[in-house]
Amino acid sequence: MEKQNVISALAALAQDTRLDVFRLLVRAGPEGLAAGAIADALDLPSATLSFHLKELRNAGLALCERSGRSLIYRPDCAAVEDILRYLTEHCCEGVAVKKTRR
Repeated sequence: MEKQNVISALAALAQDTRLDVFRLLVRAGPEGLAAGAIADALDLPSATLSFHLKELRNAGLALCERSGRSLIYRPDCAAVEDILRYLTEHCCEGVAVKKTRR
C-alpha cells in the first residue's frame, strides 16, 4: 500500500459521521448493509449519507454493489488489513505493538 492511500484512508476516518458509518459497516460484516438501513441506523438524511459513503469509497474503505434496487455497502477488510500492515511496518518499524488496556 502506498503512503498516499494510507493518508486518504485515515483522513476519511478522521470525521465523526464517516467513522460511525464505517464502524456500522464493520459490524455488519461481509453481508453489508443497504444505504437505507445505514441512514436509518444513524438517523442521517440520504444526501448526507451519500456524501460520506462516497468519501469512504474514494478512500478505499468501503465497497458498493447493486442488489436489485438497493445499493449494498461493505467494509473493504483487505484494505484495512493493508493499512494496519503499512502502519506496523513503516511507523512501528516492524516492532510488534503490545496491546495496552486503559
